[in-house]
Amino acid sequence: MAECSCADCGITEEMYQQLDETIEKQKGQAGALIQVLHKAQEIFGYLPKEVQVYVADKLDVPVTEVYGVVTFYAFFSMTPKGKHSIGICMGTACYVKGAGQILDSLKAKLKVDVGGTTEDGLFTLEVLRCIGACGLAPAVMIGDDVYGRLTSDKVDDILAKYQ
Repeated sequence: MAECSCADCGITEEMYQQLDETIEKQKGQAGALIQVLHKAQEIFGYLPKEVQVYVADKLDVPVTEVYGVVTFYAFFSMTPKGKHSIGICMGTACYVKGAGQILDSLKAKLKVDVGGTTEDGLFTLEVLRCIGACGLAPAVMIGDDVYGRLTSDKVDDILAKYQ
């Protein structure tokens, strides 16, 4: 099995065993690489270099192909994500109704910039183009939960639900 190069990243042999099960099911099928990468990200939480090399080796594809897929699709991440992903909608309706102020408030409270993860690993802050909740503008998604008609003073109460 592959070994992670960092001593305390949390990657275990059991994770690789789970990935092996998926690889065996998908190997040789059309679209196997994307399916395996989805499962790998679900297992590991992100796709570090070591996991990409492992997948390439097991599927017998060049590492450059794996890296190309990982960097092309926005839903793949090469950096650890927080337990809860916070996505601020910056579509036109949300932006006009104050999403920028909500974003500034979240950045200050979480002490991270867009794309960053809090030191405790609880939250990752992201900007979304549109979540299709224009009638609720400005809107934020935390996981699958949508919060609309937000103001900066509501941010603390919403974050408290996830801490």
